[in-house]
Amino acid sequence: MKKILAINYSQTGQLDEILDKMFEPFDAISVERVKIEMVEPYAFPWTSERFFDVFPESVMEIPRRVAPFVTSQENYDLVVLGYQPWFLSPSIPTTSLLMDDHFRALVKGKPVVTVIGARNMWLNSQESVKTMLKTAGARLVGNIPLIDRSDNLASVVSILHWMLKGEKTKPYGIFPKPGVNDEDIMSADEFGEMIKRTWDKGNYEDLQLNLLSLGKVKVPINILFIEQRAKKLFRIWANIVQKKGTTPEKRRKWLVVFKYYLIFALFVVSPVVLVIFNLILRPLTLGAIKKKKEYYCGVN
Repeated sequence: MKKILAINYSQTGQLDEILDKMFEPFDAISVERVKIEMVEPYAFPWTSERFFDVFPESVMEIPRRVAPFVTSQENYDLVVLGYQPWFLSPSIPTTSLLMDDHFRALVKGKPVVTVIGARNMWLNSQESVKTMLKTAGARLVGNIPLIDRSDNLASVVSILHWMLKGEKTKPYGIFPKPGVNDEDIMSADEFGEMIKRTWDKGNYEDLQLNLLSLGKVKVPINILFIEQRAKKLFRIWANIVQKKGTTPEKRRKWLVVFKYYLIFALFVVSPVVLVIFNLILRPLTLGAIKKKKEYYCGVN
């Protein structure tokens, strides 16, 4: 009998909700759900110190130990990988899973669909996931990014409220509710219907085009512009912390410096740069922007 493996790590439970809804169109017996755990768990909610402490290893994609997981079989017709980005990179649990020998054996030679639950920046993390899947011998046939559709700066406040307090509520009663919109989660079964049709046929060539036809996958131009530049800066900072943070005290000091740099970049530098981009550069580069958006919406 044909079988799908749906595997993910979810710290907050949001990604579990998305995948559970997405697979409603399937018979329960057709889908095997596996939820990944880490040998050293990441507590939720975060503390501020712990949140920033995972920054260097996230950006440098340094894996940690995944707790052993069991699957009912070794051969699946389709693998669905759900993940979340951390600091514009795959979360450490995701990177760890993608480098796990058991997981690599499961996806070798198999079609894979990625499902992302993110604030709003997923482009760089998906590029890394593509590379790791290719290294494992898998074939990416679909990508479904679900994001927080709130204003970028407002969503920063909201997501920190959620991450540090564990409350998925409107901070101070004025900022938007953090996370993927409830309506987007509840309509995730529409993606599931698309996956089911191609899964029934066993042909995934047009799956991504069909997923895009729902009109729910968006790449905001401002986010595209920010991500292209921010990941380079994150790599520089990650290397600085790794090289100069040679003791726990020095590491904490440099992470505090990075934290305040990030706040300044987000709330002061970024708005100014975006105004310049939209007034001067954007009108001159519309063709290149269109090509980049098409690329990131694809699976190649």
